[in-house]
Amino acid sequence: MSDVNKDAVVLQPEEEALSSESLLNDLNDNEPAQSEPTGPPGDGKLSKALKKELKNVIIYVMIGLVILFGAMFLLMSFFPEMKSSPEFEYWKILLGGFGGGGVAVFNFFLMGLTVQKVASDTNQDRARNRMKLSYTYRYLMQVAWIVIAILVPCFNYISGIVPLLFPSLGIKIASIIFKKY
Repeated sequence: MSDVNKDAVVLQPEEEALSSESLLNDLNDNEPAQSEPTGPPGDGKLSKALKKELKNVIIYVMIGLVILFGAMFLLMSFFPEMKSSPEFEYWKILLGGFGGGGVAVFNFFLMGLTVQKVASDTNQDRARNRMKLSYTYRYLMQVAWIVIAILVPCFNYISGIVPLLFPSLGIKIASIIFKKY
């Protein structure tokens, strides 16, 4: 584990670097989990750290969706002309929000799996390339979702795009609230 190139993680955007650092730090702990297999982190099993962070990201996204839906429905009550617009039907707002939230959680999950594989890889060049390739594919997945949310009429594009920001916001807010000294 001492051969892991942590510079590959620093190349990621801020929210991913925060999560990646915590995943790498937790992977470097020498305490084996009692219910987890003791194999290397890249053996196809989810690490304890990844499960914990994934649970936190799901919570952040759910809280963000509740706030987003509340704000949109509140806006619709203040501006009744929004209700008459076909883009702001309730089911379209909900469908877009859940779709965007699902893409955000799936993106974080894929990033966590990549960090797990990179942490167990002893070849630094291969690890760096794996991280770059993963970032590119995950970025393209988000761009594809944004295009779908805008072009497909069954989604509200606002509620479909905003949830992509929730994991990053949740990680930043949680790091401020639960700051470890």
